[in-house]
Amino acid sequence: MILLHRPKSQLLSLAGKSLALLVSGGGERKVRVAMASNGVSGLDMEKKSGGGGGVEDIYGEDSATEDQLVTPWTVSVARDGFGFRYSLVLKALYFIPEKDNTKKEKTYALHWIRLYPVADPHHNKGLAFTENERDAHYLRGLLPPAVLNRIFRYMAMMDLQERNERLFYKLLIDNVEELLPVVYTPTVGEACQKYGSIFRRPQGLYISLKEKGKILEVLKNWPERSIQVIVVTDGERILGLGDLGCQGMGIPVGKLSLYTALGGLRPSACLPVTIDVGTNNEQLLKDEFYIGLKQRRATGQEYADLLHEFMCAVKQNYGERVLIQFEDFANHNAFELLAKYSKTHLVFNDDIQGTASVVLAGLIASLKLVGGSLAEHTFLFLGAGEAGTGIAELIALEISKQTKAPLEETRKKIWLVDSKGLIVHSRMESLQHFKKPWAHDHEPIRALLDAVKSIKPTVLIGSSGVGKTFTKEVVEAMTSFNKKPLILALSNPTSQSECTAEEAYTWSKGRAIFASGSPFDPVEYNGKLFVPGQANNAYIFPGFGLGLIMSGAIRVHDDMLLAASEALAAQVTQENYDKGLIYPPFCNIRKISAHIAANVAAKAYQLGLASRLPRPEHLVKYAESCMYSPVYRSYR
Repeated sequence: MILLHRPKSQLLSLAGKSLALLVSGGGERKVRVAMASNGVSGLDMEKKSGGGGGVEDIYGEDSATEDQLVTPWTVSVARDGFGFRYSLVLKALYFIPEKDNTKKEKTYALHWIRLYPVADPHHNKGLAFTENERDAHYLRGLLPPAVLNRIFRYMAMMDLQERNERLFYKLLIDNVEELLPVVYTPTVGEACQKYGSIFRRPQGLYISLKEKGKILEVLKNWPERSIQVIVVTDGERILGLGDLGCQGMGIPVGKLSLYTALGGLRPSACLPVTIDVGTNNEQLLKDEFYIGLKQRRATGQEYADLLHEFMCAVKQNYGERVLIQFEDFANHNAFELLAKYSKTHLVFNDDIQGTASVVLAGLIASLKLVGGSLAEHTFLFLGAGEAGTGIAELIALEISKQTKAPLEETRKKIWLVDSKGLIVHSRMESLQHFKKPWAHDHEPIRALLDAVKSIKPTVLIGSSGVGKTFTKEVVEAMTSFNKKPLILALSNPTSQSECTAEEAYTWSKGRAIFASGSPFDPVEYNGKLFVPGQANNAYIFPGFGLGLIMSGAIRVHDDMLLAASEALAAQVTQENYDKGLIYPPFCNIRKISAHIAANVAAKAYQLGLASRLPRPEHLVKYAESCMYSPVYRSYR
């Protein structure tokens, strides 16, 4: 503690020549300055009890006059290397009695105070301060203990979408690689789980059993009339998270955001729909904040009648060419709906067809790294649901197209493992109908590891929705008979991935070609940096939908899916291959979507399924010209 006798003007100059404080009055004052070694001083201030009780008016605020400063008085005079501001604080303290208890003087304290980032809007980032930052900048206790995670970013993005739609899409388009995991997988899964808590306002149509017989009227309640694409879910199988009921609305909302940002469809032409037939999720049924029907799921004819009314109402209200994308329906409904309505409506199931197309694109691209043709490879799947059987069927179709071999023959290169083990002919009677084409002659095998050792696949694909199933032993077995094993861990969200990128690269000693459904960070192994690819459906469905809409397609054909896969594979450059990537970077997604749309539209015209005539001469340029651009318009 140092006692200085200086005029106030000289004292203030100690803070730096740039500081100018107008201090009324003159003369000498005794000033106590406490300067800590780190340059930030503390203030030695005792609490004095006033006559009326409580703490005395130590800052002189109650007794201040026009000629006397009201303190504390702070002026920003410096910034440190981190950009944090410091303020000079001149505080009028209490009168200090001298030894004879008769003479009193006003005492001032001059010291520096760091303006903590939480109090400075220039630097405040709220709960996003990391644990280390909270320690380094004295923020412990000033913030709640939670550290900002992706769900907070998701909520911030959704708030922005509600406030300023064009700015939302501009931000998403310009920062797609960073924000895609925020607005869609893996964050959207958590958002759906908490949808009742974070619900702000409706972002789509909710059609429940209460609306049976009135669905056409409900569709007419939606303010937009020129709808081109509908994404619909019943919430029964949300990602790998199961039955989330009405809270599955996050999926259609997220998908359609990507239709606009990545595929260029106008936001006003997109309609998210959730069909609420109840939920079998006991936790949701007991949750007072659950926003859906609190009843067990309707099934059978009641379910089928509601869906049929919806499909007919959509066609009646929006016409023949509106694209209806089924999303996250349970297996038993997904296949039936796709089979039933693919002959009468323009329908697309992203879980079955979109996943298949993006995986096939990765396989086609990977041939430049692993060698051979598709027909020369053997494929083993863990998971025989919508995604697994959809991918398998599209691979078989592509091999059949390339080799002219019958589809029944090309399927024999593809093996599937479900929860009961390898799908073999001896299980035929108990298999669901969509698994039966994959029942081959082989002895029953229960464990995945045993299936790997017996089948000796060159490609291992996970679509099980069960995390940590590609164990060290499985990856090592794949590596033992493949120079470059191709491992695709496709299940979402990240927690459900069959293995991580680090595990795949480490256990294969850096030899694996790896891609996943959810994003993983690059991995360094033995001094080499490996960049994992992401087999994300967002590569396919935005461009695929754009191609259907710009050609006026009235039906989806399997050849269109093959065309989309080939277009995506063609966008992988040698620079990407050099990094071990089998997918192009997302930063070029709009260009990629334009090429996919052009290929799909070309196939629609070739098959006679396009209704928008005449055919544009340059389909890629036409696709780019059709894309929505989020620029501000001028108003008169």
